[in-house]
Amino acid sequence: MTDPHDKPRTPTLGRVELEILQFIDANHPVTVREVATYWFEKTGQARTTVLTVMDRLKQKGFLSRKKIRNVYHYSPKRSGSAVLQNLVADFVQGVLGGSVAPFAAYLNDAKSIAPDELAQLKQIVNDLEASAKTTAKERS
Repeated sequence: MTDPHDKPRTPTLGRVELEILQFIDANHPVTVREVATYWFEKTGQARTTVLTVMDRLKQKGFLSRKKIRNVYHYSPKRSGSAVLQNLVADFVQGVLGGSVAPFAAYLNDAKSIAPDELAQLKQIVNDLEASAKTTAKERS
C-alpha cells in the first residue's frame, strides 16, 4: 500500500543553488546579468558560476526561461515556499524516517523563534488537531 504522504522526490539542491533560487523567487523575472550582479556583490564569484548554477536549476526543473528581446528572463516554476516544503518533506522521510519529533526538539532547543513564526507554528498545530479530530469522527 502506498503512503499518501509519498510524493515524487524533489531533486536535491546545494546551498548555492538554493540561495540563487531564493533570489530568483523574490525578484523574478530576472536575467543572468541581474543574478550575477547580486551574486558578485554577495560572494565575489563570477558570472560563469551563476550561469552554471542557473543552467543546473533549469535542468532540474526549478526554473523556466522566456526570451524577451534576445535576452532570457528566468522565473521559478514553483514558489520558494513550495520548494522548501518539498525539501523538508524529503528530509523528514529520508533522514528522520518520517518523524517530525526531532524538528520539535530542535525548535525547543533553539529558543529563538520570532513571534510571527511561533504564531504560524501554533496555527499548524491547531490545524493538525482539527484534522485528527475529523479523521477520528469519520472512523467511528
